[in-house]
Amino acid sequence: MFVTSLILGLVGVFCILDSRLLGRLNFERPLITCTIVGLLLGNLPVGLTVGASIELMSLGIVNIGAAAPPDMNMAAIICSAFAILTDASVETSLALAIPIAVLGQMLGVLMRTILSNLTHVADHAIEAGKFARARSMHIVWGTLLYSLMYFVPIFLAVYLGTDFVQKVVEVIPAWLTDGLNLSSKFLTAYGIALLMSSMLNKELTVFFLLGFFLVGYLGLSMTAIAIFAVILAIILSGLKLRGGAAPAMAGNASAAEDYDPLEDDDDL
Repeated sequence: MFVTSLILGLVGVFCILDSRLLGRLNFERPLITCTIVGLLLGNLPVGLTVGASIELMSLGIVNIGAAAPPDMNMAAIICSAFAILTDASVETSLALAIPIAVLGQMLGVLMRTILSNLTHVADHAIEAGKFARARSMHIVWGTLLYSLMYFVPIFLAVYLGTDFVQKVVEVIPAWLTDGLNLSSKFLTAYGIALLMSSMLNKELTVFFLLGFFLVGYLGLSMTAIAIFAVILAIILSGLKLRGGAAPAMAGNASAAEDYDPLEDDDDL
C-alpha cells in the first residue's frame, strides 16, 4: 500500500503541475486523471466511470483569477483509488467527491495565502539585486509547495484511509447508500446544468432541445448524436459562409458594372 500511495501521490503532483509548468496539457481534468489511476491500479473501467462522473460534476466549475474553486482533481484521484482498492460501488465513491473537493479548496486558499507572502519576499530580493533568489521563489518554492499540497493529502488518504473507508462502507445502511447513489446522479446533472446556464442562449436552445428529442424519443446513442451534430454544424457553417459571401459578390458585381474605362482615359 505504501508504494501505491506513493505512486498516486506523484500522479497528483504531476497533475497539479500540468497547469503550472507544463503548459496545461489537460492532465488535470478528472476524466484523464482517473484514467491514469485506473491504468496504474489495474482497473481501467472503474477509473473511466468515476472520471466521467466527476468530469460531469466539474463542468461548471471555472477557476477565475486567484479564486480557489472546489478541487475536483484531488477528489478524482482519491475517489477513483477508493473505488478500485476497496471494491466499493462507483456511486458510493462519488459521494466522497464533494467533501474531498471542498478540502482541496481550503488547501488551495491556504496555499495562495502562503504564495502571496513569497511574492513579497521575491519583491524584496529584486530590490536588493538578488535575482536568483527571486527566481527561486517562483520556480523552486512555488513548485515545491504546490507539489506538497497534492502529494501529502493523497498519500495519507490512500495509505491510511483505505481500510477505514472499507469498514465505513460495510456499516453504511442500505437507505443511506441509496440516498448517496441518488445524490451522485443529481450532482452530475447539476454540473451539466451549470455549464448549460453559461452557454445557452436563444440561438442554441433549439439545438439542445433537438438533442434531447433525439435521445428521448428516437433512442439514438451518444455516438450517433455526436456524428449528427458534427454534420449539422458543417452544413450550417457552409450556409453561413455562403450567405456572407453572396453580398460581397453582389457588391463586386455592381462595382464592375459601374466601372467606366473612359473615365480613366479622361483622367490621363
